[in-house]
Amino acid sequence: MTTQEQLHQWHELAQQLRIDSIRATTVAGSGHPTSSMSSADLMAVLLTNYLHYDFDNPHHPNNDRFILSKGHAAPLLYAMYKAAGVITDEELMSLRQMGSRLEGHPTPVLPWVDVATGSLGQGLPIGVGLGLAGKYLDQLPYNVWVLLGDSETAEGSVWEAFDHAAHYTLDNLIAIIDVNRLGQRGQTELGWNTQAYANRAKAFGWQAIEIDGHNLTEIDQAFSAAISINDRPTVIIARTKKGKGVASLEDLGGWHGKALKPDAAKQAIAELGGERHITIQVAQPEPGQPTLLHPQPLQLPTYKQGAEVATRRAYGDALKALGAAQPDVVALDAEVSNSTYTEDFAEAYPERYFEMYIAEQQMVAAAVGLQVRQYKPFAATFAAFLTRAYDFVRMAAISRANIKLVGSHAGVSIGQDGPSQMALEDLAAFRAVGNSTVLYPCDANQTAKLVEQMSDRQGIVYLRTTRENTPVIYGIEEEFSIGGSKVIRSSDQDQATIIGAGITLHEAIKAGDRLKNEGITVRIIDAYSVKPIDVQTLHQAANDTEGNLVVVEDHWQEGGLGAAVLDAFAGIGDLPSYDGPPLQLIKLAVHHMPGSGTPEELLHAANIDADAIVEAVKSQVRHLIGTRV
Repeated sequence: MTTQEQLHQWHELAQQLRIDSIRATTVAGSGHPTSSMSSADLMAVLLTNYLHYDFDNPHHPNNDRFILSKGHAAPLLYAMYKAAGVITDEELMSLRQMGSRLEGHPTPVLPWVDVATGSLGQGLPIGVGLGLAGKYLDQLPYNVWVLLGDSETAEGSVWEAFDHAAHYTLDNLIAIIDVNRLGQRGQTELGWNTQAYANRAKAFGWQAIEIDGHNLTEIDQAFSAAISINDRPTVIIARTKKGKGVASLEDLGGWHGKALKPDAAKQAIAELGGERHITIQVAQPEPGQPTLLHPQPLQLPTYKQGAEVATRRAYGDALKALGAAQPDVVALDAEVSNSTYTEDFAEAYPERYFEMYIAEQQMVAAAVGLQVRQYKPFAATFAAFLTRAYDFVRMAAISRANIKLVGSHAGVSIGQDGPSQMALEDLAAFRAVGNSTVLYPCDANQTAKLVEQMSDRQGIVYLRTTRENTPVIYGIEEEFSIGGSKVIRSSDQDQATIIGAGITLHEAIKAGDRLKNEGITVRIIDAYSVKPIDVQTLHQAANDTEGNLVVVEDHWQEGGLGAAVLDAFAGIGDLPSYDGPPLQLIKLAVHHMPGSGTPEELLHAANIDADAIVEAVKSQVRHLIGTRV
């Protein structure tokens, strides 16, 4: 039974959380105090009686996990940290200021924040990833708590999470929906119709509990019921009021994202009973450790030079080998594992494979959740469909997440399936992600070596693979450093440089053979590391070949390999400046919407095959060799 003493303690802490949210946002001059105030009672009970967390050891394996999916309520989260005694009141008042750890929306610059939030609809899908880690990999009894706003339930990604959490029976996942009725510009879609939320959740197989989100006894009972269930996830649907506790704010529109002026804040704080500075002792996690991992020596697959092997096939082989050597490697796929060849890993290590079906947002989010627990997730699908999850990739970078993404079936070279399946934007998209790595191998041995390096690479790492079988051109002894390239051919007489990657590298080799027969020698560079790109090798080639560069890529002309090469000469950021001959650079890329056809027909129609490369090089060196061209 809930005692009067407990009720009083929870009430006092909830009022402190409200007051501190007002105080911090008033000093900042911006923020979301009213959105923080609606959830204060929920969080007071959670922090005092249900969250098990060692704030001195945020990486404790048995810590509960809390995700503030409604990230704009960051003042509430920071007020909770003050109540837990891990930040000072002085730091709380630094909210949103330059150099403060207390940013406008939470990020992992704070050690107790696992993932960045603020782009709505992401917290619960990431919570699914953490739930998978806890139930299936760590096999530890921690819970994952996610606080959502009611507005964000309009996001499809939330329902992808409801679906997958039920499919995997994540009884360690507890969602709390703060149904405060008011969104940014007015009433939400469902208002206070908590039964509609409950019906939807139940339809997905969840336990759904409707409560008054300001009734402390009901909150306590709901949390107790949530942690006792053992066959499904739980959602607590809490009817609340925005701006709760202050008559001039409570359940009134027009206050979203607005801080109170000092006089109004002073009056509101008085109405809430005045400042408190309560510090509570958060319960420690239960003792426990995940299963010990036993790494084995890595035995990468090898391929005979001259064989025809698709790089997507080599990815599957290499991932399986990596799984044997590194028990913390986990694989995810979006129902195309027989095309990405993730199926080989799934068959060998079913306990470390998670099928995300056709839910790419959930797939990337689950990868982010899994890496919170120090697993190394590899998530694969057709490259074109990763665009559905791009916001999750963007936010993963803000979360400082370490995830490996693999996109197959890229470019017009996939052939007859047509443009809906052709990723022509992926290199540009992933290059634009903060601190990302973008790799595009051309053969099987190179792919295997790069997959090995992806495992320990920090940040967002993207590997682009090819559908078609391509010749194995590298021996098994070759090494491929991230940030490097391979000079396939060179001589002191080179008149131009051809730069390709993936499928176009093979077209460049064909073009080089034809040009040689016509008396034109060219340098050929395999730029398999698109980001970071090998600036030194590119500068040297430009110096040696009078600035004559031809870049060829199976990608739209904007933002891909050609743009990466140009950036290498622009002296951007910390890149070295170029002081060689003026560049005569030709970018061969996809310029017009492709259709269906054979890979050869489509490469030719896009002017990115050997024919187009030959003509581009001839146009560059014509002035050097006169009428022979």
